[in-house]
Amino acid sequence: MPSLQQTQRLIQHLSPQQILQSSVLQLNSLMIEARILEELEQNPALELDEEELAPDGDEQSESEEDDADEDEEAETEAEIDWDELLNSPEDYNVARIEDHSKEDIELQIPASEVFVEKLSQQLVDLELSEKDLKIADEILGNVNNEGYLVVDPVLVADRMKVSGDRVEQVRRQVMQLNPPGIGALDLQECLLAQLDFAGGSSLARRMIADHFADFANRRYNRVLQALGCTEEQLQQAIEVVSHLNPKPGSGDASVVGEYIVPDILVDEVNGEWIVTLNDSSLPSMRISPVYLNMMIGRRHYDTETRQFVRRKVEAARWFIQAVQQRRETILRVMSTIIDRQDDFFHQGNGQLKPMVLRDIAEDIGMDISTISRVTNGKYVQTPNAIYELKYFFSEGMTTDQGEEVSTRIIKEELQKIIDSEDKQKPYNDEVLARLLNEQGYPVARRTVAKYREQLKLPVARLRREL
Repeated sequence: MPSLQQTQRLIQHLSPQQILQSSVLQLNSLMIEARILEELEQNPALELDEEELAPDGDEQSESEEDDADEDEEAETEAEIDWDELLNSPEDYNVARIEDHSKEDIELQIPASEVFVEKLSQQLVDLELSEKDLKIADEILGNVNNEGYLVVDPVLVADRMKVSGDRVEQVRRQVMQLNPPGIGALDLQECLLAQLDFAGGSSLARRMIADHFADFANRRYNRVLQALGCTEEQLQQAIEVVSHLNPKPGSGDASVVGEYIVPDILVDEVNGEWIVTLNDSSLPSMRISPVYLNMMIGRRHYDTETRQFVRRKVEAARWFIQAVQQRRETILRVMSTIIDRQDDFFHQGNGQLKPMVLRDIAEDIGMDISTISRVTNGKYVQTPNAIYELKYFFSEGMTTDQGEEVSTRIIKEELQKIIDSEDKQKPYNDEVLARLLNEQGYPVARRTVAKYREQLKLPVARLRREL
C-alpha cells in the first residue's frame, strides 16, 4: 500500500508586478515606446497626460478619510489596500523629461518597397501562366532574408498540387530575377545563377560547378591541376567570384538599413560625466482621474464594477512604477559602468578594464539577472561613438608584467596580427599564440582558437589567398 509523505521545500514565485517590472526593464528605447502605447490602448485607467500635471494628493486623502467609516463594504473590500492605491500621488504619472536647449534631430528614413514585392513585380515580365505565377509567389514566400529557399521544392509541389519538375522549372526562372540567385537552395547554386546571369568567365563557372569544395576550402593547388590553367587565370576567376553576392536577399540597395537608436546619452560637462536617458519621445502617462474618482466614490457602484476599476487602476499604477523603475535602474547601471571604466571614457578603448556583470550587481545591490536585462540590446551614445552596453563587459587576464587587462584588448591584438599576416602563408593558431605570448599575453593555442571563433575569423587554411 503506497504511503503518504510530507516534504518541505522552498519555491520561488514571482508576483505579477515583478514579472511586469522584469519585462519592461529589458525593453530598449524603441520597444518601450511601443509597449507604452499598447498599454495605453488596453488599459482604460491609464491615459496620456497632455498637461503633465499630477492629481491633487491632498484632496484624494481627504476623500479617502470621508469614506473610511463605510462599514457596508467591509467584507468585499477587505483585501484592497486603499492606502497604497490612493495615497501615492507621485506614482500617478510619468512625465516626459525634455532638454529644450537641444534641437530635436529627426532621422530621415528613405521609403522603400518590400523586397519580395519588387521581385513579384518582375514576374510579370516572365510571361508565366496563372498557375506558374502562383508557384513563383509560393517560392518567394518561402525565401529567407538572405535570399535562399528554406523549404524543399517537393513540399511546394505537394502544396500546389503540381509536379516537382514544374516547380523546379519555375524556380530556375525565379533565380534569374534581379538580383539573381533568389530562391537558390545553397551557396553553390546561388553563385552559378549569378554567373549565368552575368555571362562570361567560363573558367569561374567551371570552378564553381565542378570544383566548388576545393575552391571553398582554399585548396587552390587542386583547382589549378583540375582546371589546367595558370595561377594568373585562376586569380582572375577568383576575382570574378569574389564580386558575387552570397546573400542576394540582403544585397538590394533599396533595403533600408538598420538604425541604432541609443537608449542612453553620456556627455562630459566640466570634467564630469552626465548620464541621461533618451526617453524624451516617450508619452507622458497618468492614472485616469475618472477612475480615481470612481475608486473614491466606490460605494455608489456594484461589486463587479468596483473590482474592475480596482484591477485597472492597480495595473496602471504597476505599469507606471515599472517604467519609472526601468529609468532609474538604467541610469544607476550606466553611472556605475562609467565609474569602473573611467579611463576608457577619458582615454579610449585601449583602457578598457576587466569587468563582469557581477561587479555591477554588487556595486548597486541588484541581482545579476537584472543587470543582464539592462545591458542586453541597449546602446549608449558617448562623445566618441555608440556602444552596446555589453561592450564594456569582458573577462580579465594578467600579463607577464602583472597587469590585469581585458580579454577584449587581447582580441584586438589578435585581429591586428591576422590582418597584417601574409595571406599566402597565414598563421595557424599555434603561431598566433606564440606571437601573442611575445607581446606579453600568456594565452594557449586553445584560447587563441576560442578568441578567433568569437571574432568570426576562419582557420588559417580558409584565410589563405592565391
